[in-house]
Amino acid sequence: MSEMLSYEEVWSRTHHFDPPAIFDALREERPLARMAYPDGHIGWIATSHRLVREVLSDPRFSHSLEIGHFPVTKYGAPVPQFPALPGMFIHMDPPDHTRFRRMLAREFTVRSIAELAPRVETVAAEQIEAVREHGAPADLLATFAKPFVLRVLSELVGLPYEERERYQDVPALTHDPDADAEEAMAAYGQVGALIGETIERKRKEPGDDIISRLLAAGELSDEELGNMVALLLFAGYETTESALSVGVLALLHHPGQLAALRADLTRVDAAVEEILRYVTVNQYEIFRTALEDVELDGRTVKKGETVTVSLPAANRDPAKYGCPAQLDLDRDTAGHLAFGHGIHQCVGQNLARLELRTGLRALLEAFPDLRAATPAEEIPLSLRGSVFGLKSLPVTW
Repeated sequence: MSEMLSYEEVWSRTHHFDPPAIFDALREERPLARMAYPDGHIGWIATSHRLVREVLSDPRFSHSLEIGHFPVTKYGAPVPQFPALPGMFIHMDPPDHTRFRRMLAREFTVRSIAELAPRVETVAAEQIEAVREHGAPADLLATFAKPFVLRVLSELVGLPYEERERYQDVPALTHDPDADAEEAMAAYGQVGALIGETIERKRKEPGDDIISRLLAAGELSDEELGNMVALLLFAGYETTESALSVGVLALLHHPGQLAALRADLTRVDAAVEEILRYVTVNQYEIFRTALEDVELDGRTVKKGETVTVSLPAANRDPAKYGCPAQLDLDRDTAGHLAFGHGIHQCVGQNLARLELRTGLRALLEAFPDLRAATPAEEIPLSLRGSVFGLKSLPVTW
């Protein structure tokens, strides 16, 4: 293995469940390795569980796009440095990040999300009926995972699900690094227009949703609110439906684990955590930039150097998890990094967990003989986007 990695070497996933094999060698030989970025920057990549946690929790590392270097290309070109959009707090540092995140955090507390459980169960049951009406075989991604997750998210946020054709495909398009730039930006603008219209409608006729409550709080400009809503859609939709669909695929191809879960559905919470660790759909685009010289793993990360952290690699670290390449629903998954770590850890993780356990339980209860309709290697994948996922999931029963 050469001393200097190219970003393309760690952007070479091909497997339905496993991240690039190069991560295994990197963790063992040099868990903090030099990497050449698309814009020519020479930075780093961290692949061990310990180092990923360390970088993500260290305030000497910034998440700002103004000083960071994007570790993959977008739309065929390097991503330029630019300031965060107002309200788009995911790429902000404290105190701005703290102020914006605080407004949303109260929407996603354990108690707040628990109150949503009956409605989420109802939506899951309705989508199960849609699958039954379609009949076998069916694409479980199109008939269940996508509409289930989008309905729950849309209702919570306040987006009009009846107008979903204006926004349901946009997150995947804009996350696709091989998409046409003009097409992606036009689609993003279309979503922005819809969100603007929705904000105006909620201002006149508020409802029981996040947009209405943020409007009532009066702390945000319309631009800030619009960008926060876009962030919720782009960060909360594709990630969860991908984790659900890839997780179902993984279970279908691990029949022993699937049988054990079917025999005791009280284990669904543990199953969700192991699925999150095992599939880790957030890939490639998690990075931080040093605000000062930082000693890390015996090496000096200089001020201005960007460190990409691989969540899939960290969650497959044998120093943290025994036999990490195996799906094991009895595993102690404490400390997995599927939702990140530190102050930028996913604000919506409690909602994602509720959707995953509800969706998984509904499927296994409704279809006790659910099985894959095609071999795993024939299922088309979304490999190069920021979110790993499937393009379809053919099943039968």
